[in-house]
Amino acid sequence: MLANLTPFLLHWALTAFALWVASHVFKGMHFSSTGSLAVSALLLGLANAIVRPLLVLLTLPLTLVTFGLFLLVINALMLLLVARLVDGFKLDGFWTAFWASLFMALLSLVLGAFVLGGTPEFTIDTGPAPGRVWL
Repeated sequence: MLANLTPFLLHWALTAFALWVASHVFKGMHFSSTGSLAVSALLLGLANAIVRPLLVLLTLPLTLVTFGLFLLVINALMLLLVARLVDGFKLDGFWTAFWASLFMALLSLVLGAFVLGGTPEFTIDTGPAPGRVWL
């Protein structure tokens, strides 16, 4: 049970930290309390796990036409959705959400590399099984 809880708590803490740093970098992003920051991080994780895949699927043609750049808009929309749902979380507009989500994605990438030691927890081997040859 605790083995499954640890990655969740770690991801939640990294998201909360990225939100906190982004709120200090972008003046259009505000949290009224630590509780609203923690709830925002939790809801952002849930929105990215549940709502974001649906939006990606529904906007797949637009994403393909823009060579994947529309995914940045979807990230901003997830941040705006969370700001709309949480009382103490305020965003001044779409462009603040856009740049903040891009900043948070890069920060999370760097933090994840440091926290995980730069290596993924598991690797997927796509080569042939030992003793077999691909044709």
